[in-house]
Amino acid sequence: MGAKVTLRGKKMVDFLERLIHIVLPRTRDFQGIPQKAIDNQGNLTVAVKEHIVFPEILPEKAKNIFGLEVTVVSSAGSREEGLELFRLLGFPIKKG
Repeated sequence: MGAKVTLRGKKMVDFLERLIHIVLPRTRDFQGIPQKAIDNQGNLTVAVKEHIVFPEILPEKAKNIFGLEVTVVSSAGSREEGLELFRLLGFPIKKG
């Protein structure tokens, strides 16, 4: 089963801030986002193994633990532009 949600405006900004500053650091064994997570069109795709890393979700009330994939579509024209854009936005991209 899957679902797709498109966020724009303030909701998008709020979600990305929570993702960058709260969710990714709380992810088990997180070492940064690999550069290969950015495709040739400059879009970023990140997988989160457990949805309970979001602070809004109480782990003791979660019946099932599932993962999710977040794709951030950018207006960058290339992989290099996307890499620079996501670094400037504060995404913890690994060097090299």
